[in-house]
Amino acid sequence: MTETEFLLWVRGPAFQIASVIFVIGVLVRLLEIVLLGRKPDLSEARGSAVMGGLRTIVTRSTKHNFQQSNFTIYTMVAGYIFHIGFFVTLLLYAPHILVIDEVFGVSWPALPTPVVDAVTIVTIVALLAILVHRLRHPVLRFLSRFQDYLVWFVTILPLVTGYIAFHRIGFSPPLLIAIHILSVELLMVVFPFTKLIHAFTLFMARYYNGAIAGRRGVES
Repeated sequence: MTETEFLLWVRGPAFQIASVIFVIGVLVRLLEIVLLGRKPDLSEARGSAVMGGLRTIVTRSTKHNFQQSNFTIYTMVAGYIFHIGFFVTLLLYAPHILVIDEVFGVSWPALPTPVVDAVTIVTIVALLAILVHRLRHPVLRFLSRFQDYLVWFVTILPLVTGYIAFHRIGFSPPLLIAIHILSVELLMVVFPFTKLIHAFTLFMARYYNGAIAGRRGVES
C-alpha cells in the first residue's frame, strides 16, 4: 500500500468505521443514562426543579471560589486553557471547517492560521502541565488509573500530530496527514467508552443535581 492509498483508506473506510462507533457509542451511553431514570420524589416541593437545574448549569459554569487551594486553581486554569484551545483548534482552523462542511454542509469563518498554530502550542503545553501536575501530586497520582492516562493521550495526540503535519516534520505530507487523521479516529473510537463522554453528560449532570436541590428549596 502506497502512502496515497493509505491516506485514501484513512479518509474513507477508517473514518466511516470510527464515525459509526462514535455515534452509536454516544447514543448508547446517553440512552443508558436516560433509561436509568430515578425514583419519584414524594416529598412536598419547596421550589422549582426546573429553575434549580438551570441555575446550577449557569453557576457551576461561571462562578468559582478563588479562595480555594492552589491545587484547585491550577487545575481549573489549566483545564480552561486546554478545553478552549482544543475547541478553537478543532472548530476554527480552515481545513477542519472544510471537512465539517463536506460532511454536514455547514461552515463558518476561520481564524488566521498563525493564530490557530499558536493556540495549538499553548494547548499542548497546558496538557503537558496537567500531566506533570497529576504525576507530581501524591493524591492525584494515587487516584489516577489507566483510563486517565489513556484519555490524556488520545486527547493530546491529534494536537501533536496536527502540528507536526502542518509544519511537515519528519515524513511526507500524505503520511503525516494520514497519521493525524488516524489520531482523530482513535479519539472518536475511545470517546464514548471513557470519561471523555462528559462532553455530552456534563450539563445533564449539573441540571440533575440542581433540579433536586431546587425542588428542596436550596441552592446547588
